[in-house]
Amino acid sequence: MMHSASATLPARRTAGAALAQGVIDTPLGPLTALACDAGLMGLWFDRQQHAPGALDAAVDDDQRWIAQARDELERYFAGRLRAFKVPLAPQGTPFQEAVWRRLCAIRCGETSSYGRIARDVGSPQASRAVGAAVGRNPISIIVPCHRVIGENGTLTGYAGGLHRKQALLDVEGVVLAPGARHQAQADLPLA
Repeated sequence: MMHSASATLPARRTAGAALAQGVIDTPLGPLTALACDAGLMGLWFDRQQHAPGALDAAVDDDQRWIAQARDELERYFAGRLRAFKVPLAPQGTPFQEAVWRRLCAIRCGETSSYGRIARDVGSPQASRAVGAAVGRNPISIIVPCHRVIGENGTLTGYAGGLHRKQALLDVEGVVLAPGARHQAQADLPLA
C-alpha cells in the first residue's frame, strides 16, 4: 500500500525495487531525486549536509514519482499546492521514520519545535535525537523539516542552508518573531 506525505510513511524496506534518479529544478536550486517502485526515497539540494553523494541508480527524469514530485513542487512554489501527495519511501531507523512521519503532520504555514516533536513521538527527553533525525531527513521540502524551529520561535539549522529554510517558510506565509530572520535574511541569494 502506498502512502502520501499527508498520511503515513510506508514500510522501511524497498528491496528489489527498481531505483531511478532525476533532477528537479526549483527557485532555490536543483534537487536530486531518488525513487523506487514504492515512492520517492530522497530529494536533496546540491551540497546539502547528509546528502548521499553520487547515486547508483539509472537516470530517469520521467520516472512516475520523480515526475509527480516535480509537478507538485512547481505548484508549491507557485503558491497553488499546500499538501504533497507523492508517495514516499524514505529509509531510516525506526526512530528516524517516526520523526519523519511526525514532520509530515506539520501543515503548510505552521511550525513545530524539536521539543514538541520529541513529546509527540513518545520521547520527551530526546530533543537532540529528534534534531539529529530532522537533520537527516532524506526528502527535502516534501517531508517538511524546514517547519521545525526553536522553542523560542527562532530559526535553527537546516541541512539545505538557513537561507533556503527562510525562503520555504516565506513561500508558506510563516511569520517569525522579530530578530528570528536576521541570519537567514543575510544568507538569502540575490535575485
